[in-house]
Amino acid sequence: MEKIFKALGDRNRLRILKMLEVKPMCVCEITAILRIAQSSVSRHLGILRDAGFLTDDKDGLWVNYSLSPGKDEVIAALLQGLRRWGKDDARFREDREKAAAVDRELICAKTL
Repeated sequence: MEKIFKALGDRNRLRILKMLEVKPMCVCEITAILRIAQSSVSRHLGILRDAGFLTDDKDGLWVNYSLSPGKDEVIAALLQGLRRWGKDDARFREDREKAAAVDRELICAKTL
């Protein structure tokens, strides 16, 4: 439980979870939206994955991160609550809009 709640104890990790409600994303897409170092994004994703919030799938050049499918009861309940939470937060709204519009082909092509 401690690992789960520590994972939720960081604003950037909460932002990532809210963005991944929109669609699966790769590191470069998340980095472009958060505007923090790719290494920091990778670290945050690792913490969320290790706590059980995320899964990752290799897709060619990309690793797609998505919300966990809900096999763990606690994680599923927390993700469900998180979906209802934060609708009034301007930053989360802005992140979700950017997530919907982000184009990995354009962003990631610059870093490859």
